[in-house]
Amino acid sequence: MVNPEEKGRIRISIVGKVNSKGYTLIELIVVVVLIGLMLFIAMPRVREAILQDNLKSAIRRITGMASELRTGAIGDFMDKVLVFDLTNEQYWTYSVDMTPEKKAAQKKGAIGIPVGVHIEDIQQSGQDRKIDGEVTVSFSRRGYVQPTVIHLVQDDRHCTVVMQPFLSIIQVFERYVDYDETTLAGS
Repeated sequence: MVNPEEKGRIRISIVGKVNSKGYTLIELIVVVVLIGLMLFIAMPRVREAILQDNLKSAIRRITGMASELRTGAIGDFMDKVLVFDLTNEQYWTYSVDMTPEKKAAQKKGAIGIPVGVHIEDIQQSGQDRKIDGEVTVSFSRRGYVQPTVIHLVQDDRHCTVVMQPFLSIIQVFERYVDYDETTLAGS
């Protein structure tokens, strides 16, 4: 039986009522698609800027190798050497206890400097600036490194890698820094 007061009223179902407390599935899908589209467009540029910068890649490789050698020299209690071949733009490592055959094998497996990057010169304490040939950087089993400044260049961009004898931190400057400016005693 119908109540006389309800005769003129229209009933609204709660099934069709919009919930203002959340998002619909369609709204979420649209947002996810838009974010995906933005990432699809932006990622190649970001990846190119980060991964394809050969100068920064060369710096990361060299500083990583130097840190690894310092740690390995201390851990193995064995002096290690990092060799730069400036003429062929490559570098490799060896331990002082290796046989000449093993050292030659290490040299054959040398790591090349990335394309477009050039080692301009290397400066070491008490020695002239080297622009060609082989340069060795010694890592002592006591944690010391031979004071060394490596200058890298790509196009018109210069970077300087500074290995200080008593600090485990390898400094990187995004400009050409002369050996005398580096204050190797511990800046």
